[in-house]
Amino acid sequence: MGVEPDRAGDGGRVVVVGTAGHVDHGKSALVRALTGTDPDRLAEEKQRGLTIELGFAWRPLPSGRVLSLIDVPGHEDFIRNMLAGAGGIDACILVVAADEGPMPQTREHLAILDLMGVGCGVVAITKADLVDAEWLDLIGEELRELLAGTRLAGAPILPVSAQAGTGLEALVAALDSALEGLPEAADLGRPRLAVDRAFTLAGFGTVVTGTLRDGELEPGEGLILLPQGLQARVRGLQSHGRSTSRARPGTRTAVNLAGVDADAIPRGSVLTRPGDYRPTRLVDIELRVLPTAQQAIAHDLAVHVFHGASEIPAHVRVIGQREIAPGRTGPAQLRLERPTVMAAGDRLVLRLPSPSQTLGGGRVLDPRPPGRRRRFAEPVLARFAALSAGAPEDRAWLMLAEREPCPAAALQPPDTGLSAEARGAALNALAEAGRALDLGGMWITDRGWARLRRRAEIVLARHHARFPLRAGPPLEELRERLRLAPEAFGPVLARAQAEGWLLRDAETLRLPSHDVALSAEQTAAADRLLARFRADPFKTPSAKEAEEAVGAAVLEALLARGDLVQASPEVLFDRQGFAALEAAVVEHCRAQGQVTVADLRDRFGTSRKYALAILEHFDRLRLTRRVGDVRVLARAGGSVGASEPAAKG
Repeated sequence: MGVEPDRAGDGGRVVVVGTAGHVDHGKSALVRALTGTDPDRLAEEKQRGLTIELGFAWRPLPSGRVLSLIDVPGHEDFIRNMLAGAGGIDACILVVAADEGPMPQTREHLAILDLMGVGCGVVAITKADLVDAEWLDLIGEELRELLAGTRLAGAPILPVSAQAGTGLEALVAALDSALEGLPEAADLGRPRLAVDRAFTLAGFGTVVTGTLRDGELEPGEGLILLPQGLQARVRGLQSHGRSTSRARPGTRTAVNLAGVDADAIPRGSVLTRPGDYRPTRLVDIELRVLPTAQQAIAHDLAVHVFHGASEIPAHVRVIGQREIAPGRTGPAQLRLERPTVMAAGDRLVLRLPSPSQTLGGGRVLDPRPPGRRRRFAEPVLARFAALSAGAPEDRAWLMLAEREPCPAAALQPPDTGLSAEARGAALNALAEAGRALDLGGMWITDRGWARLRRRAEIVLARHHARFPLRAGPPLEELRERLRLAPEAFGPVLARAQAEGWLLRDAETLRLPSHDVALSAEQTAAADRLLARFRADPFKTPSAKEAEEAVGAAVLEALLARGDLVQASPEVLFDRQGFAALEAAVVEHCRAQGQVTVADLRDRFGTSRKYALAILEHFDRLRLTRRVGDVRVLARAGGSVGASEPAAKG
């Protein structure tokens, strides 16, 4: 593709390192001296001698690692471009000119690196050939004081000269040594690339570049650009100047895309697989205000949020207090003006748009919180505390409580900050501690299960009180009353039945304490009706006549108990009569191979209406199967068991 200059590397581990520092302190010159690549690509940059956009270069390190350098602008007017680069780095080279020492952008860049969690790197005192040794010692001491209290405290400080070529190998060796303890980029199986460049390349089409995180990409994959929702396909991949069949997490990656125009892909878009991430406009964060900030972050303050390669206007909702003072940390919620993609654990930076200054930054606790937070509610504060410092089980429990019952996969790693393995371990630990239940693949907290049981028992008790002669409500009615998804209802029922506090009778549910009990008067009426059915089992009262004799409630109870069987809306039989009909049909079919409505009518001296209703009912029960105008046995056993609940109709 040739989308970024030069080549680097021998296949070793790639580490993305960004430069940082004040304008004119020699960042680009140092990159050229280290790699042989000029990171300033634009004609305007060469004319002005000023880095405006991000630049890229590579070189191998003595350890075999590959150094992937991102050169960032140092001028305060281009701080947003610097932030776009800082969002994708693992380590840094902080550049300070020997003849000037630390300057305003040195301090701001250092603060941004600290907010972004960059704690690995070296400090290069450039233009060291312009000053004497005593001055270099003073600059070094000033830098050690500046680094104190930051993640880069104790970082190696080395004098170099890009012009004279002195100190470069020592700088490379120090950086290589500092990278030794840097953990490898995690492969979480859900790749995302924050786009910092999108352009059209002749002969290739649309190309996007960025630092790949959290997973691998391969040619041919179908991807999606968020938050736009644009579908695209990977035509080809390059990593550090070379075509590759697999781009790995932690590498600078160029992706040749089919099916989308470069003009439709602004900086900050996220390239990922469909379903792995969802855009959000509401984010819970742990917010730290810089000690050097010129003001506190007050509730509802308008800021610009820098995350990945994106810049998004937002308002800050401070939780539990009126404001967060400089040097302090506290919970907050961001209301973004447009959607973006974030994951738990991501870092972001907050800047005041006017007057332009970096105020602080934060760590994403929940990229998709349930809703706006009551700012001073104790449960809200406790939730933030648990997400900020809690064990993996506590975070999993909180997320589960807001989605229960749900499958483990619904606790998505981008939301929980846990890998799939860590999530599984956390859920198992919760189950062992009795804090969560596995309902056969669906999970629910202990408190959620207790609430669900109370609701179900109340619903059933009220139904039993209102309809004492009914077995219980239908399954679907209870599911709707409990507001459970169909895929969750089955596992919930299975667990409730196993625990013994809910009983199922065919398609109805009841409490163990409920039993259909007729009064003496109702029992007498029922007995009289059943006697009429047994007196002539094949010329029975109609459903309407039966209801008039005993009432709708008693008739329903007789059907529920199986004393009566309903073959059609109008045709009823008692249990023994129906069993005789079933046996006769099976016997006739075995002897003759089939049975007709006329056969059944003549055999029992009943009407065609009754005979037809019986056979249609047997068809529904899959005892018989209609072939033209006759019925044949539908299965070898030839019996449905009329005494079972399934035969009620």
